[in-house]
Amino acid sequence: MDIILVPGLWLDAASWAPVIEPLRAAGHNPRPLTLPGVGEPASGSGDVRLTDWIDTVVTAIDEAAHEVVLVGHSGGGNVIWGAVDARPDRVRRAVFVDTVPPPPGSGISEFPVVDGVIPFPGWDFFDAEDVADLDEATRASVGREARSVPKHVPTDPLPLTDERRFDVPVTLLMGSLEQEQLESFLAQWDSYGEEYRSVRDAEVVRIGSGHWPQFSAPGRLAELLISSVR
Repeated sequence: MDIILVPGLWLDAASWAPVIEPLRAAGHNPRPLTLPGVGEPASGSGDVRLTDWIDTVVTAIDEAAHEVVLVGHSGGGNVIWGAVDARPDRVRRAVFVDTVPPPPGSGISEFPVVDGVIPFPGWDFFDAEDVADLDEATRASVGREARSVPKHVPTDPLPLTDERRFDVPVTLLMGSLEQEQLESFLAQWDSYGEEYRSVRDAEVVRIGSGHWPQFSAPGRLAELLISSVR
């Protein structure tokens, strides 16, 4: 099975390295992506939009001989859901890593723009529970490798038009939330809750990690990815 791995903001294909070999050992073909404009100055990334990121995933889907599984971490969840919307007949399952299927028109989030790009804001920017399981060495290593993202991408509205996306099975690998907790939160998030409830086959699995399990719990994440590919 081709497994297309889409990183979250500030990360590239190398961020998936800790899960690549377990996926291959299980007989899969992992295909980690680096998205357009990541790490480039404003002169090279100023025109990059969220749709360009989605198109990159769609191209990877079209290159595959058979159905694919899409995996999106954090903001990469918006990207894979846009790709599911574009190719609902080619995606066997969409796996969201500590994020949820976003509704039409939603953005990822808003971050400070510096010199025309959005640099990694540092670990203090995030909630304590999201980073609690990252030790100092991991924070330093990931921080050094973090790359800027195009200024428009995090706030661009997500274009979704094909209701066949709801026919694609979804797995939500949540860092700390059980299904009941997640659904309680989503019930308060209006359009996010509606999008989630519209998915006809959705499962929620708790990883037992913070927001970056590929760094803090790669073995557990790989195990859950393998079990979700069916």
